[in-house]
Amino acid sequence: MSKIFTIAEGLENLGALKSGGQGSVYKARKTGEIITAIKILPTPISSENDDDKHFISFSNEVQKLKRVNEVPNPNVVSIIASGITSSGNLPFIEMEYIEGADLGELLQPPYDPVFTVKETLKVADHLANALAHCHRANIKHGDIKSNNVKFNQRTGNYVLLDFGLSVMSDEQRRTSVRYAGAIEFMAPEQSTGETLTETDVYSYGIILFELLTGTVPFPLTNKGEMARNAVMLAHMEKLPPDIITLRQNALPEGWSADKQQREMEIPVWLLSMIYKCLEKDPAKRFKNGCELLEFIQRGTISDERKRAIDQFTEQSAKRKGDEPELRKEILLLQAALAKKENLVKDLQYVVETRDRELIEARGYLSTRRNGVSKSVFFLVFIVALGLAGFAAYDKFYKPAKHVPADTITTVDNKLPAATTDAAKTDPVGPATDNLIKKHKKWAYKKSNTPVVNAKRPAKKNTPVTGSGKYHRRQEETYAILKDTYFYNAPDTSKRSDIYLTAGDATLTLKEEKGDFQYAIFIDGDGKPIKGWLLKKDIKPETDY
Repeated sequence: MSKIFTIAEGLENLGALKSGGQGSVYKARKTGEIITAIKILPTPISSENDDDKHFISFSNEVQKLKRVNEVPNPNVVSIIASGITSSGNLPFIEMEYIEGADLGELLQPPYDPVFTVKETLKVADHLANALAHCHRANIKHGDIKSNNVKFNQRTGNYVLLDFGLSVMSDEQRRTSVRYAGAIEFMAPEQSTGETLTETDVYSYGIILFELLTGTVPFPLTNKGEMARNAVMLAHMEKLPPDIITLRQNALPEGWSADKQQREMEIPVWLLSMIYKCLEKDPAKRFKNGCELLEFIQRGTISDERKRAIDQFTEQSAKRKGDEPELRKEILLLQAALAKKENLVKDLQYVVETRDRELIEARGYLSTRRNGVSKSVFFLVFIVALGLAGFAAYDKFYKPAKHVPADTITTVDNKLPAATTDAAKTDPVGPATDNLIKKHKKWAYKKSNTPVVNAKRPAKKNTPVTGSGKYHRRQEETYAILKDTYFYNAPDTSKRSDIYLTAGDATLTLKEEKGDFQYAIFIDGDGKPIKGWLLKKDIKPETDY
């Protein structure tokens, strides 16, 4: 392509890309194969010194604009350089060249006349990110419109272009906006030449309105002065049209009925955001791009949460048919967990026992190290021997300890009525009978309370046909080898204060639960003592 005029040394002019009220954009090539875009402003600069107010204003605005690129942003075009053209002394800005169509072109054939909701949300996110980046650097773009947002074919991002107005003086900006600006995208305050961060927010809302409906809220019918004034007056006074109605009429006929229905499901938060951007009063809009971006992120999260809830509801409905199997599995897991908890309790008991034994062993070793005199040793030995003799006498020859008076025995509903009444009315009193202890190695001794068995397996009873229970004799003599306690329930944590001492006891056994056997013992006064005994602690006398 032939040169039109020289831009600057090292920049080859490849032809105009577009022209507008704020200047013209040319495609250029730096020395080599780097393609850039050149924005040439329409106001010439007579001299590059402090005597020219246009040069001073241009230089100051360019310095502010360079702050935008101090931190790269994928949604903002990169500013490469700036200067004055060799021909015509026109100020220019050299920018990164973005290969791809702008939003205005993407709304024309062969593309669809409206964007899908998903693609609109993507544009909203990328453009809000670009505005937030510029506003953090205190740069107001002032010319947000669909032609200044391009789709980058290389990265797939939407990129904000053309910072021409941002480098103009206030006077130049007012003149340009009044006579040559894109009046369809201008905020009401721009009619007086005022540019705010809220001004960019208003134009942002116009773009999203156009993407969803295929048209701007107040379109320009012609390029005449009266038409421009009518549009600006509408921005200042009229409410924007209904987005849903316009979108319904603009949906492509080529879309299926199912897709058309889906594309009418616009998130409520997106509609409310657009209408808030289009408020006439700048104070009622989002303050800047940062607030816009935060609102979009919250809306996106709420949509994702809603989709997750819907998916969970759907999955729950599918699992409802499998509920019996799931309940069965839960019961099995609960049973396994109970076994594990019991095992943990047993292990804790073993650990505590070993700890006590270790402490006693350490104390013993400490005593051995310190040493004692022979006289002290013999004195302690004699005292210990006397205590042991007294304990033996107290255990085998003295009457047994009374059962605590405040202990109430458990009533067994399975006993005959007479026995049950006695159990209900009288608490268990002190045992007065002396059981005869039959042991293979010792003579019979009297004992007030029965005794716990050694850990030897009991004889298995023959089960009754058609039932899982065992028959036992109503009264039978059992060997109790050590002190064993009654339990108020078949649970090791429900131990009562009542116990049987070593010896033989006549017991009536009832139902079994797990490791426990329900037993009834009749004392010398004929009063029943009832409770749960560990099966491992009682053995029939015949087995023993």
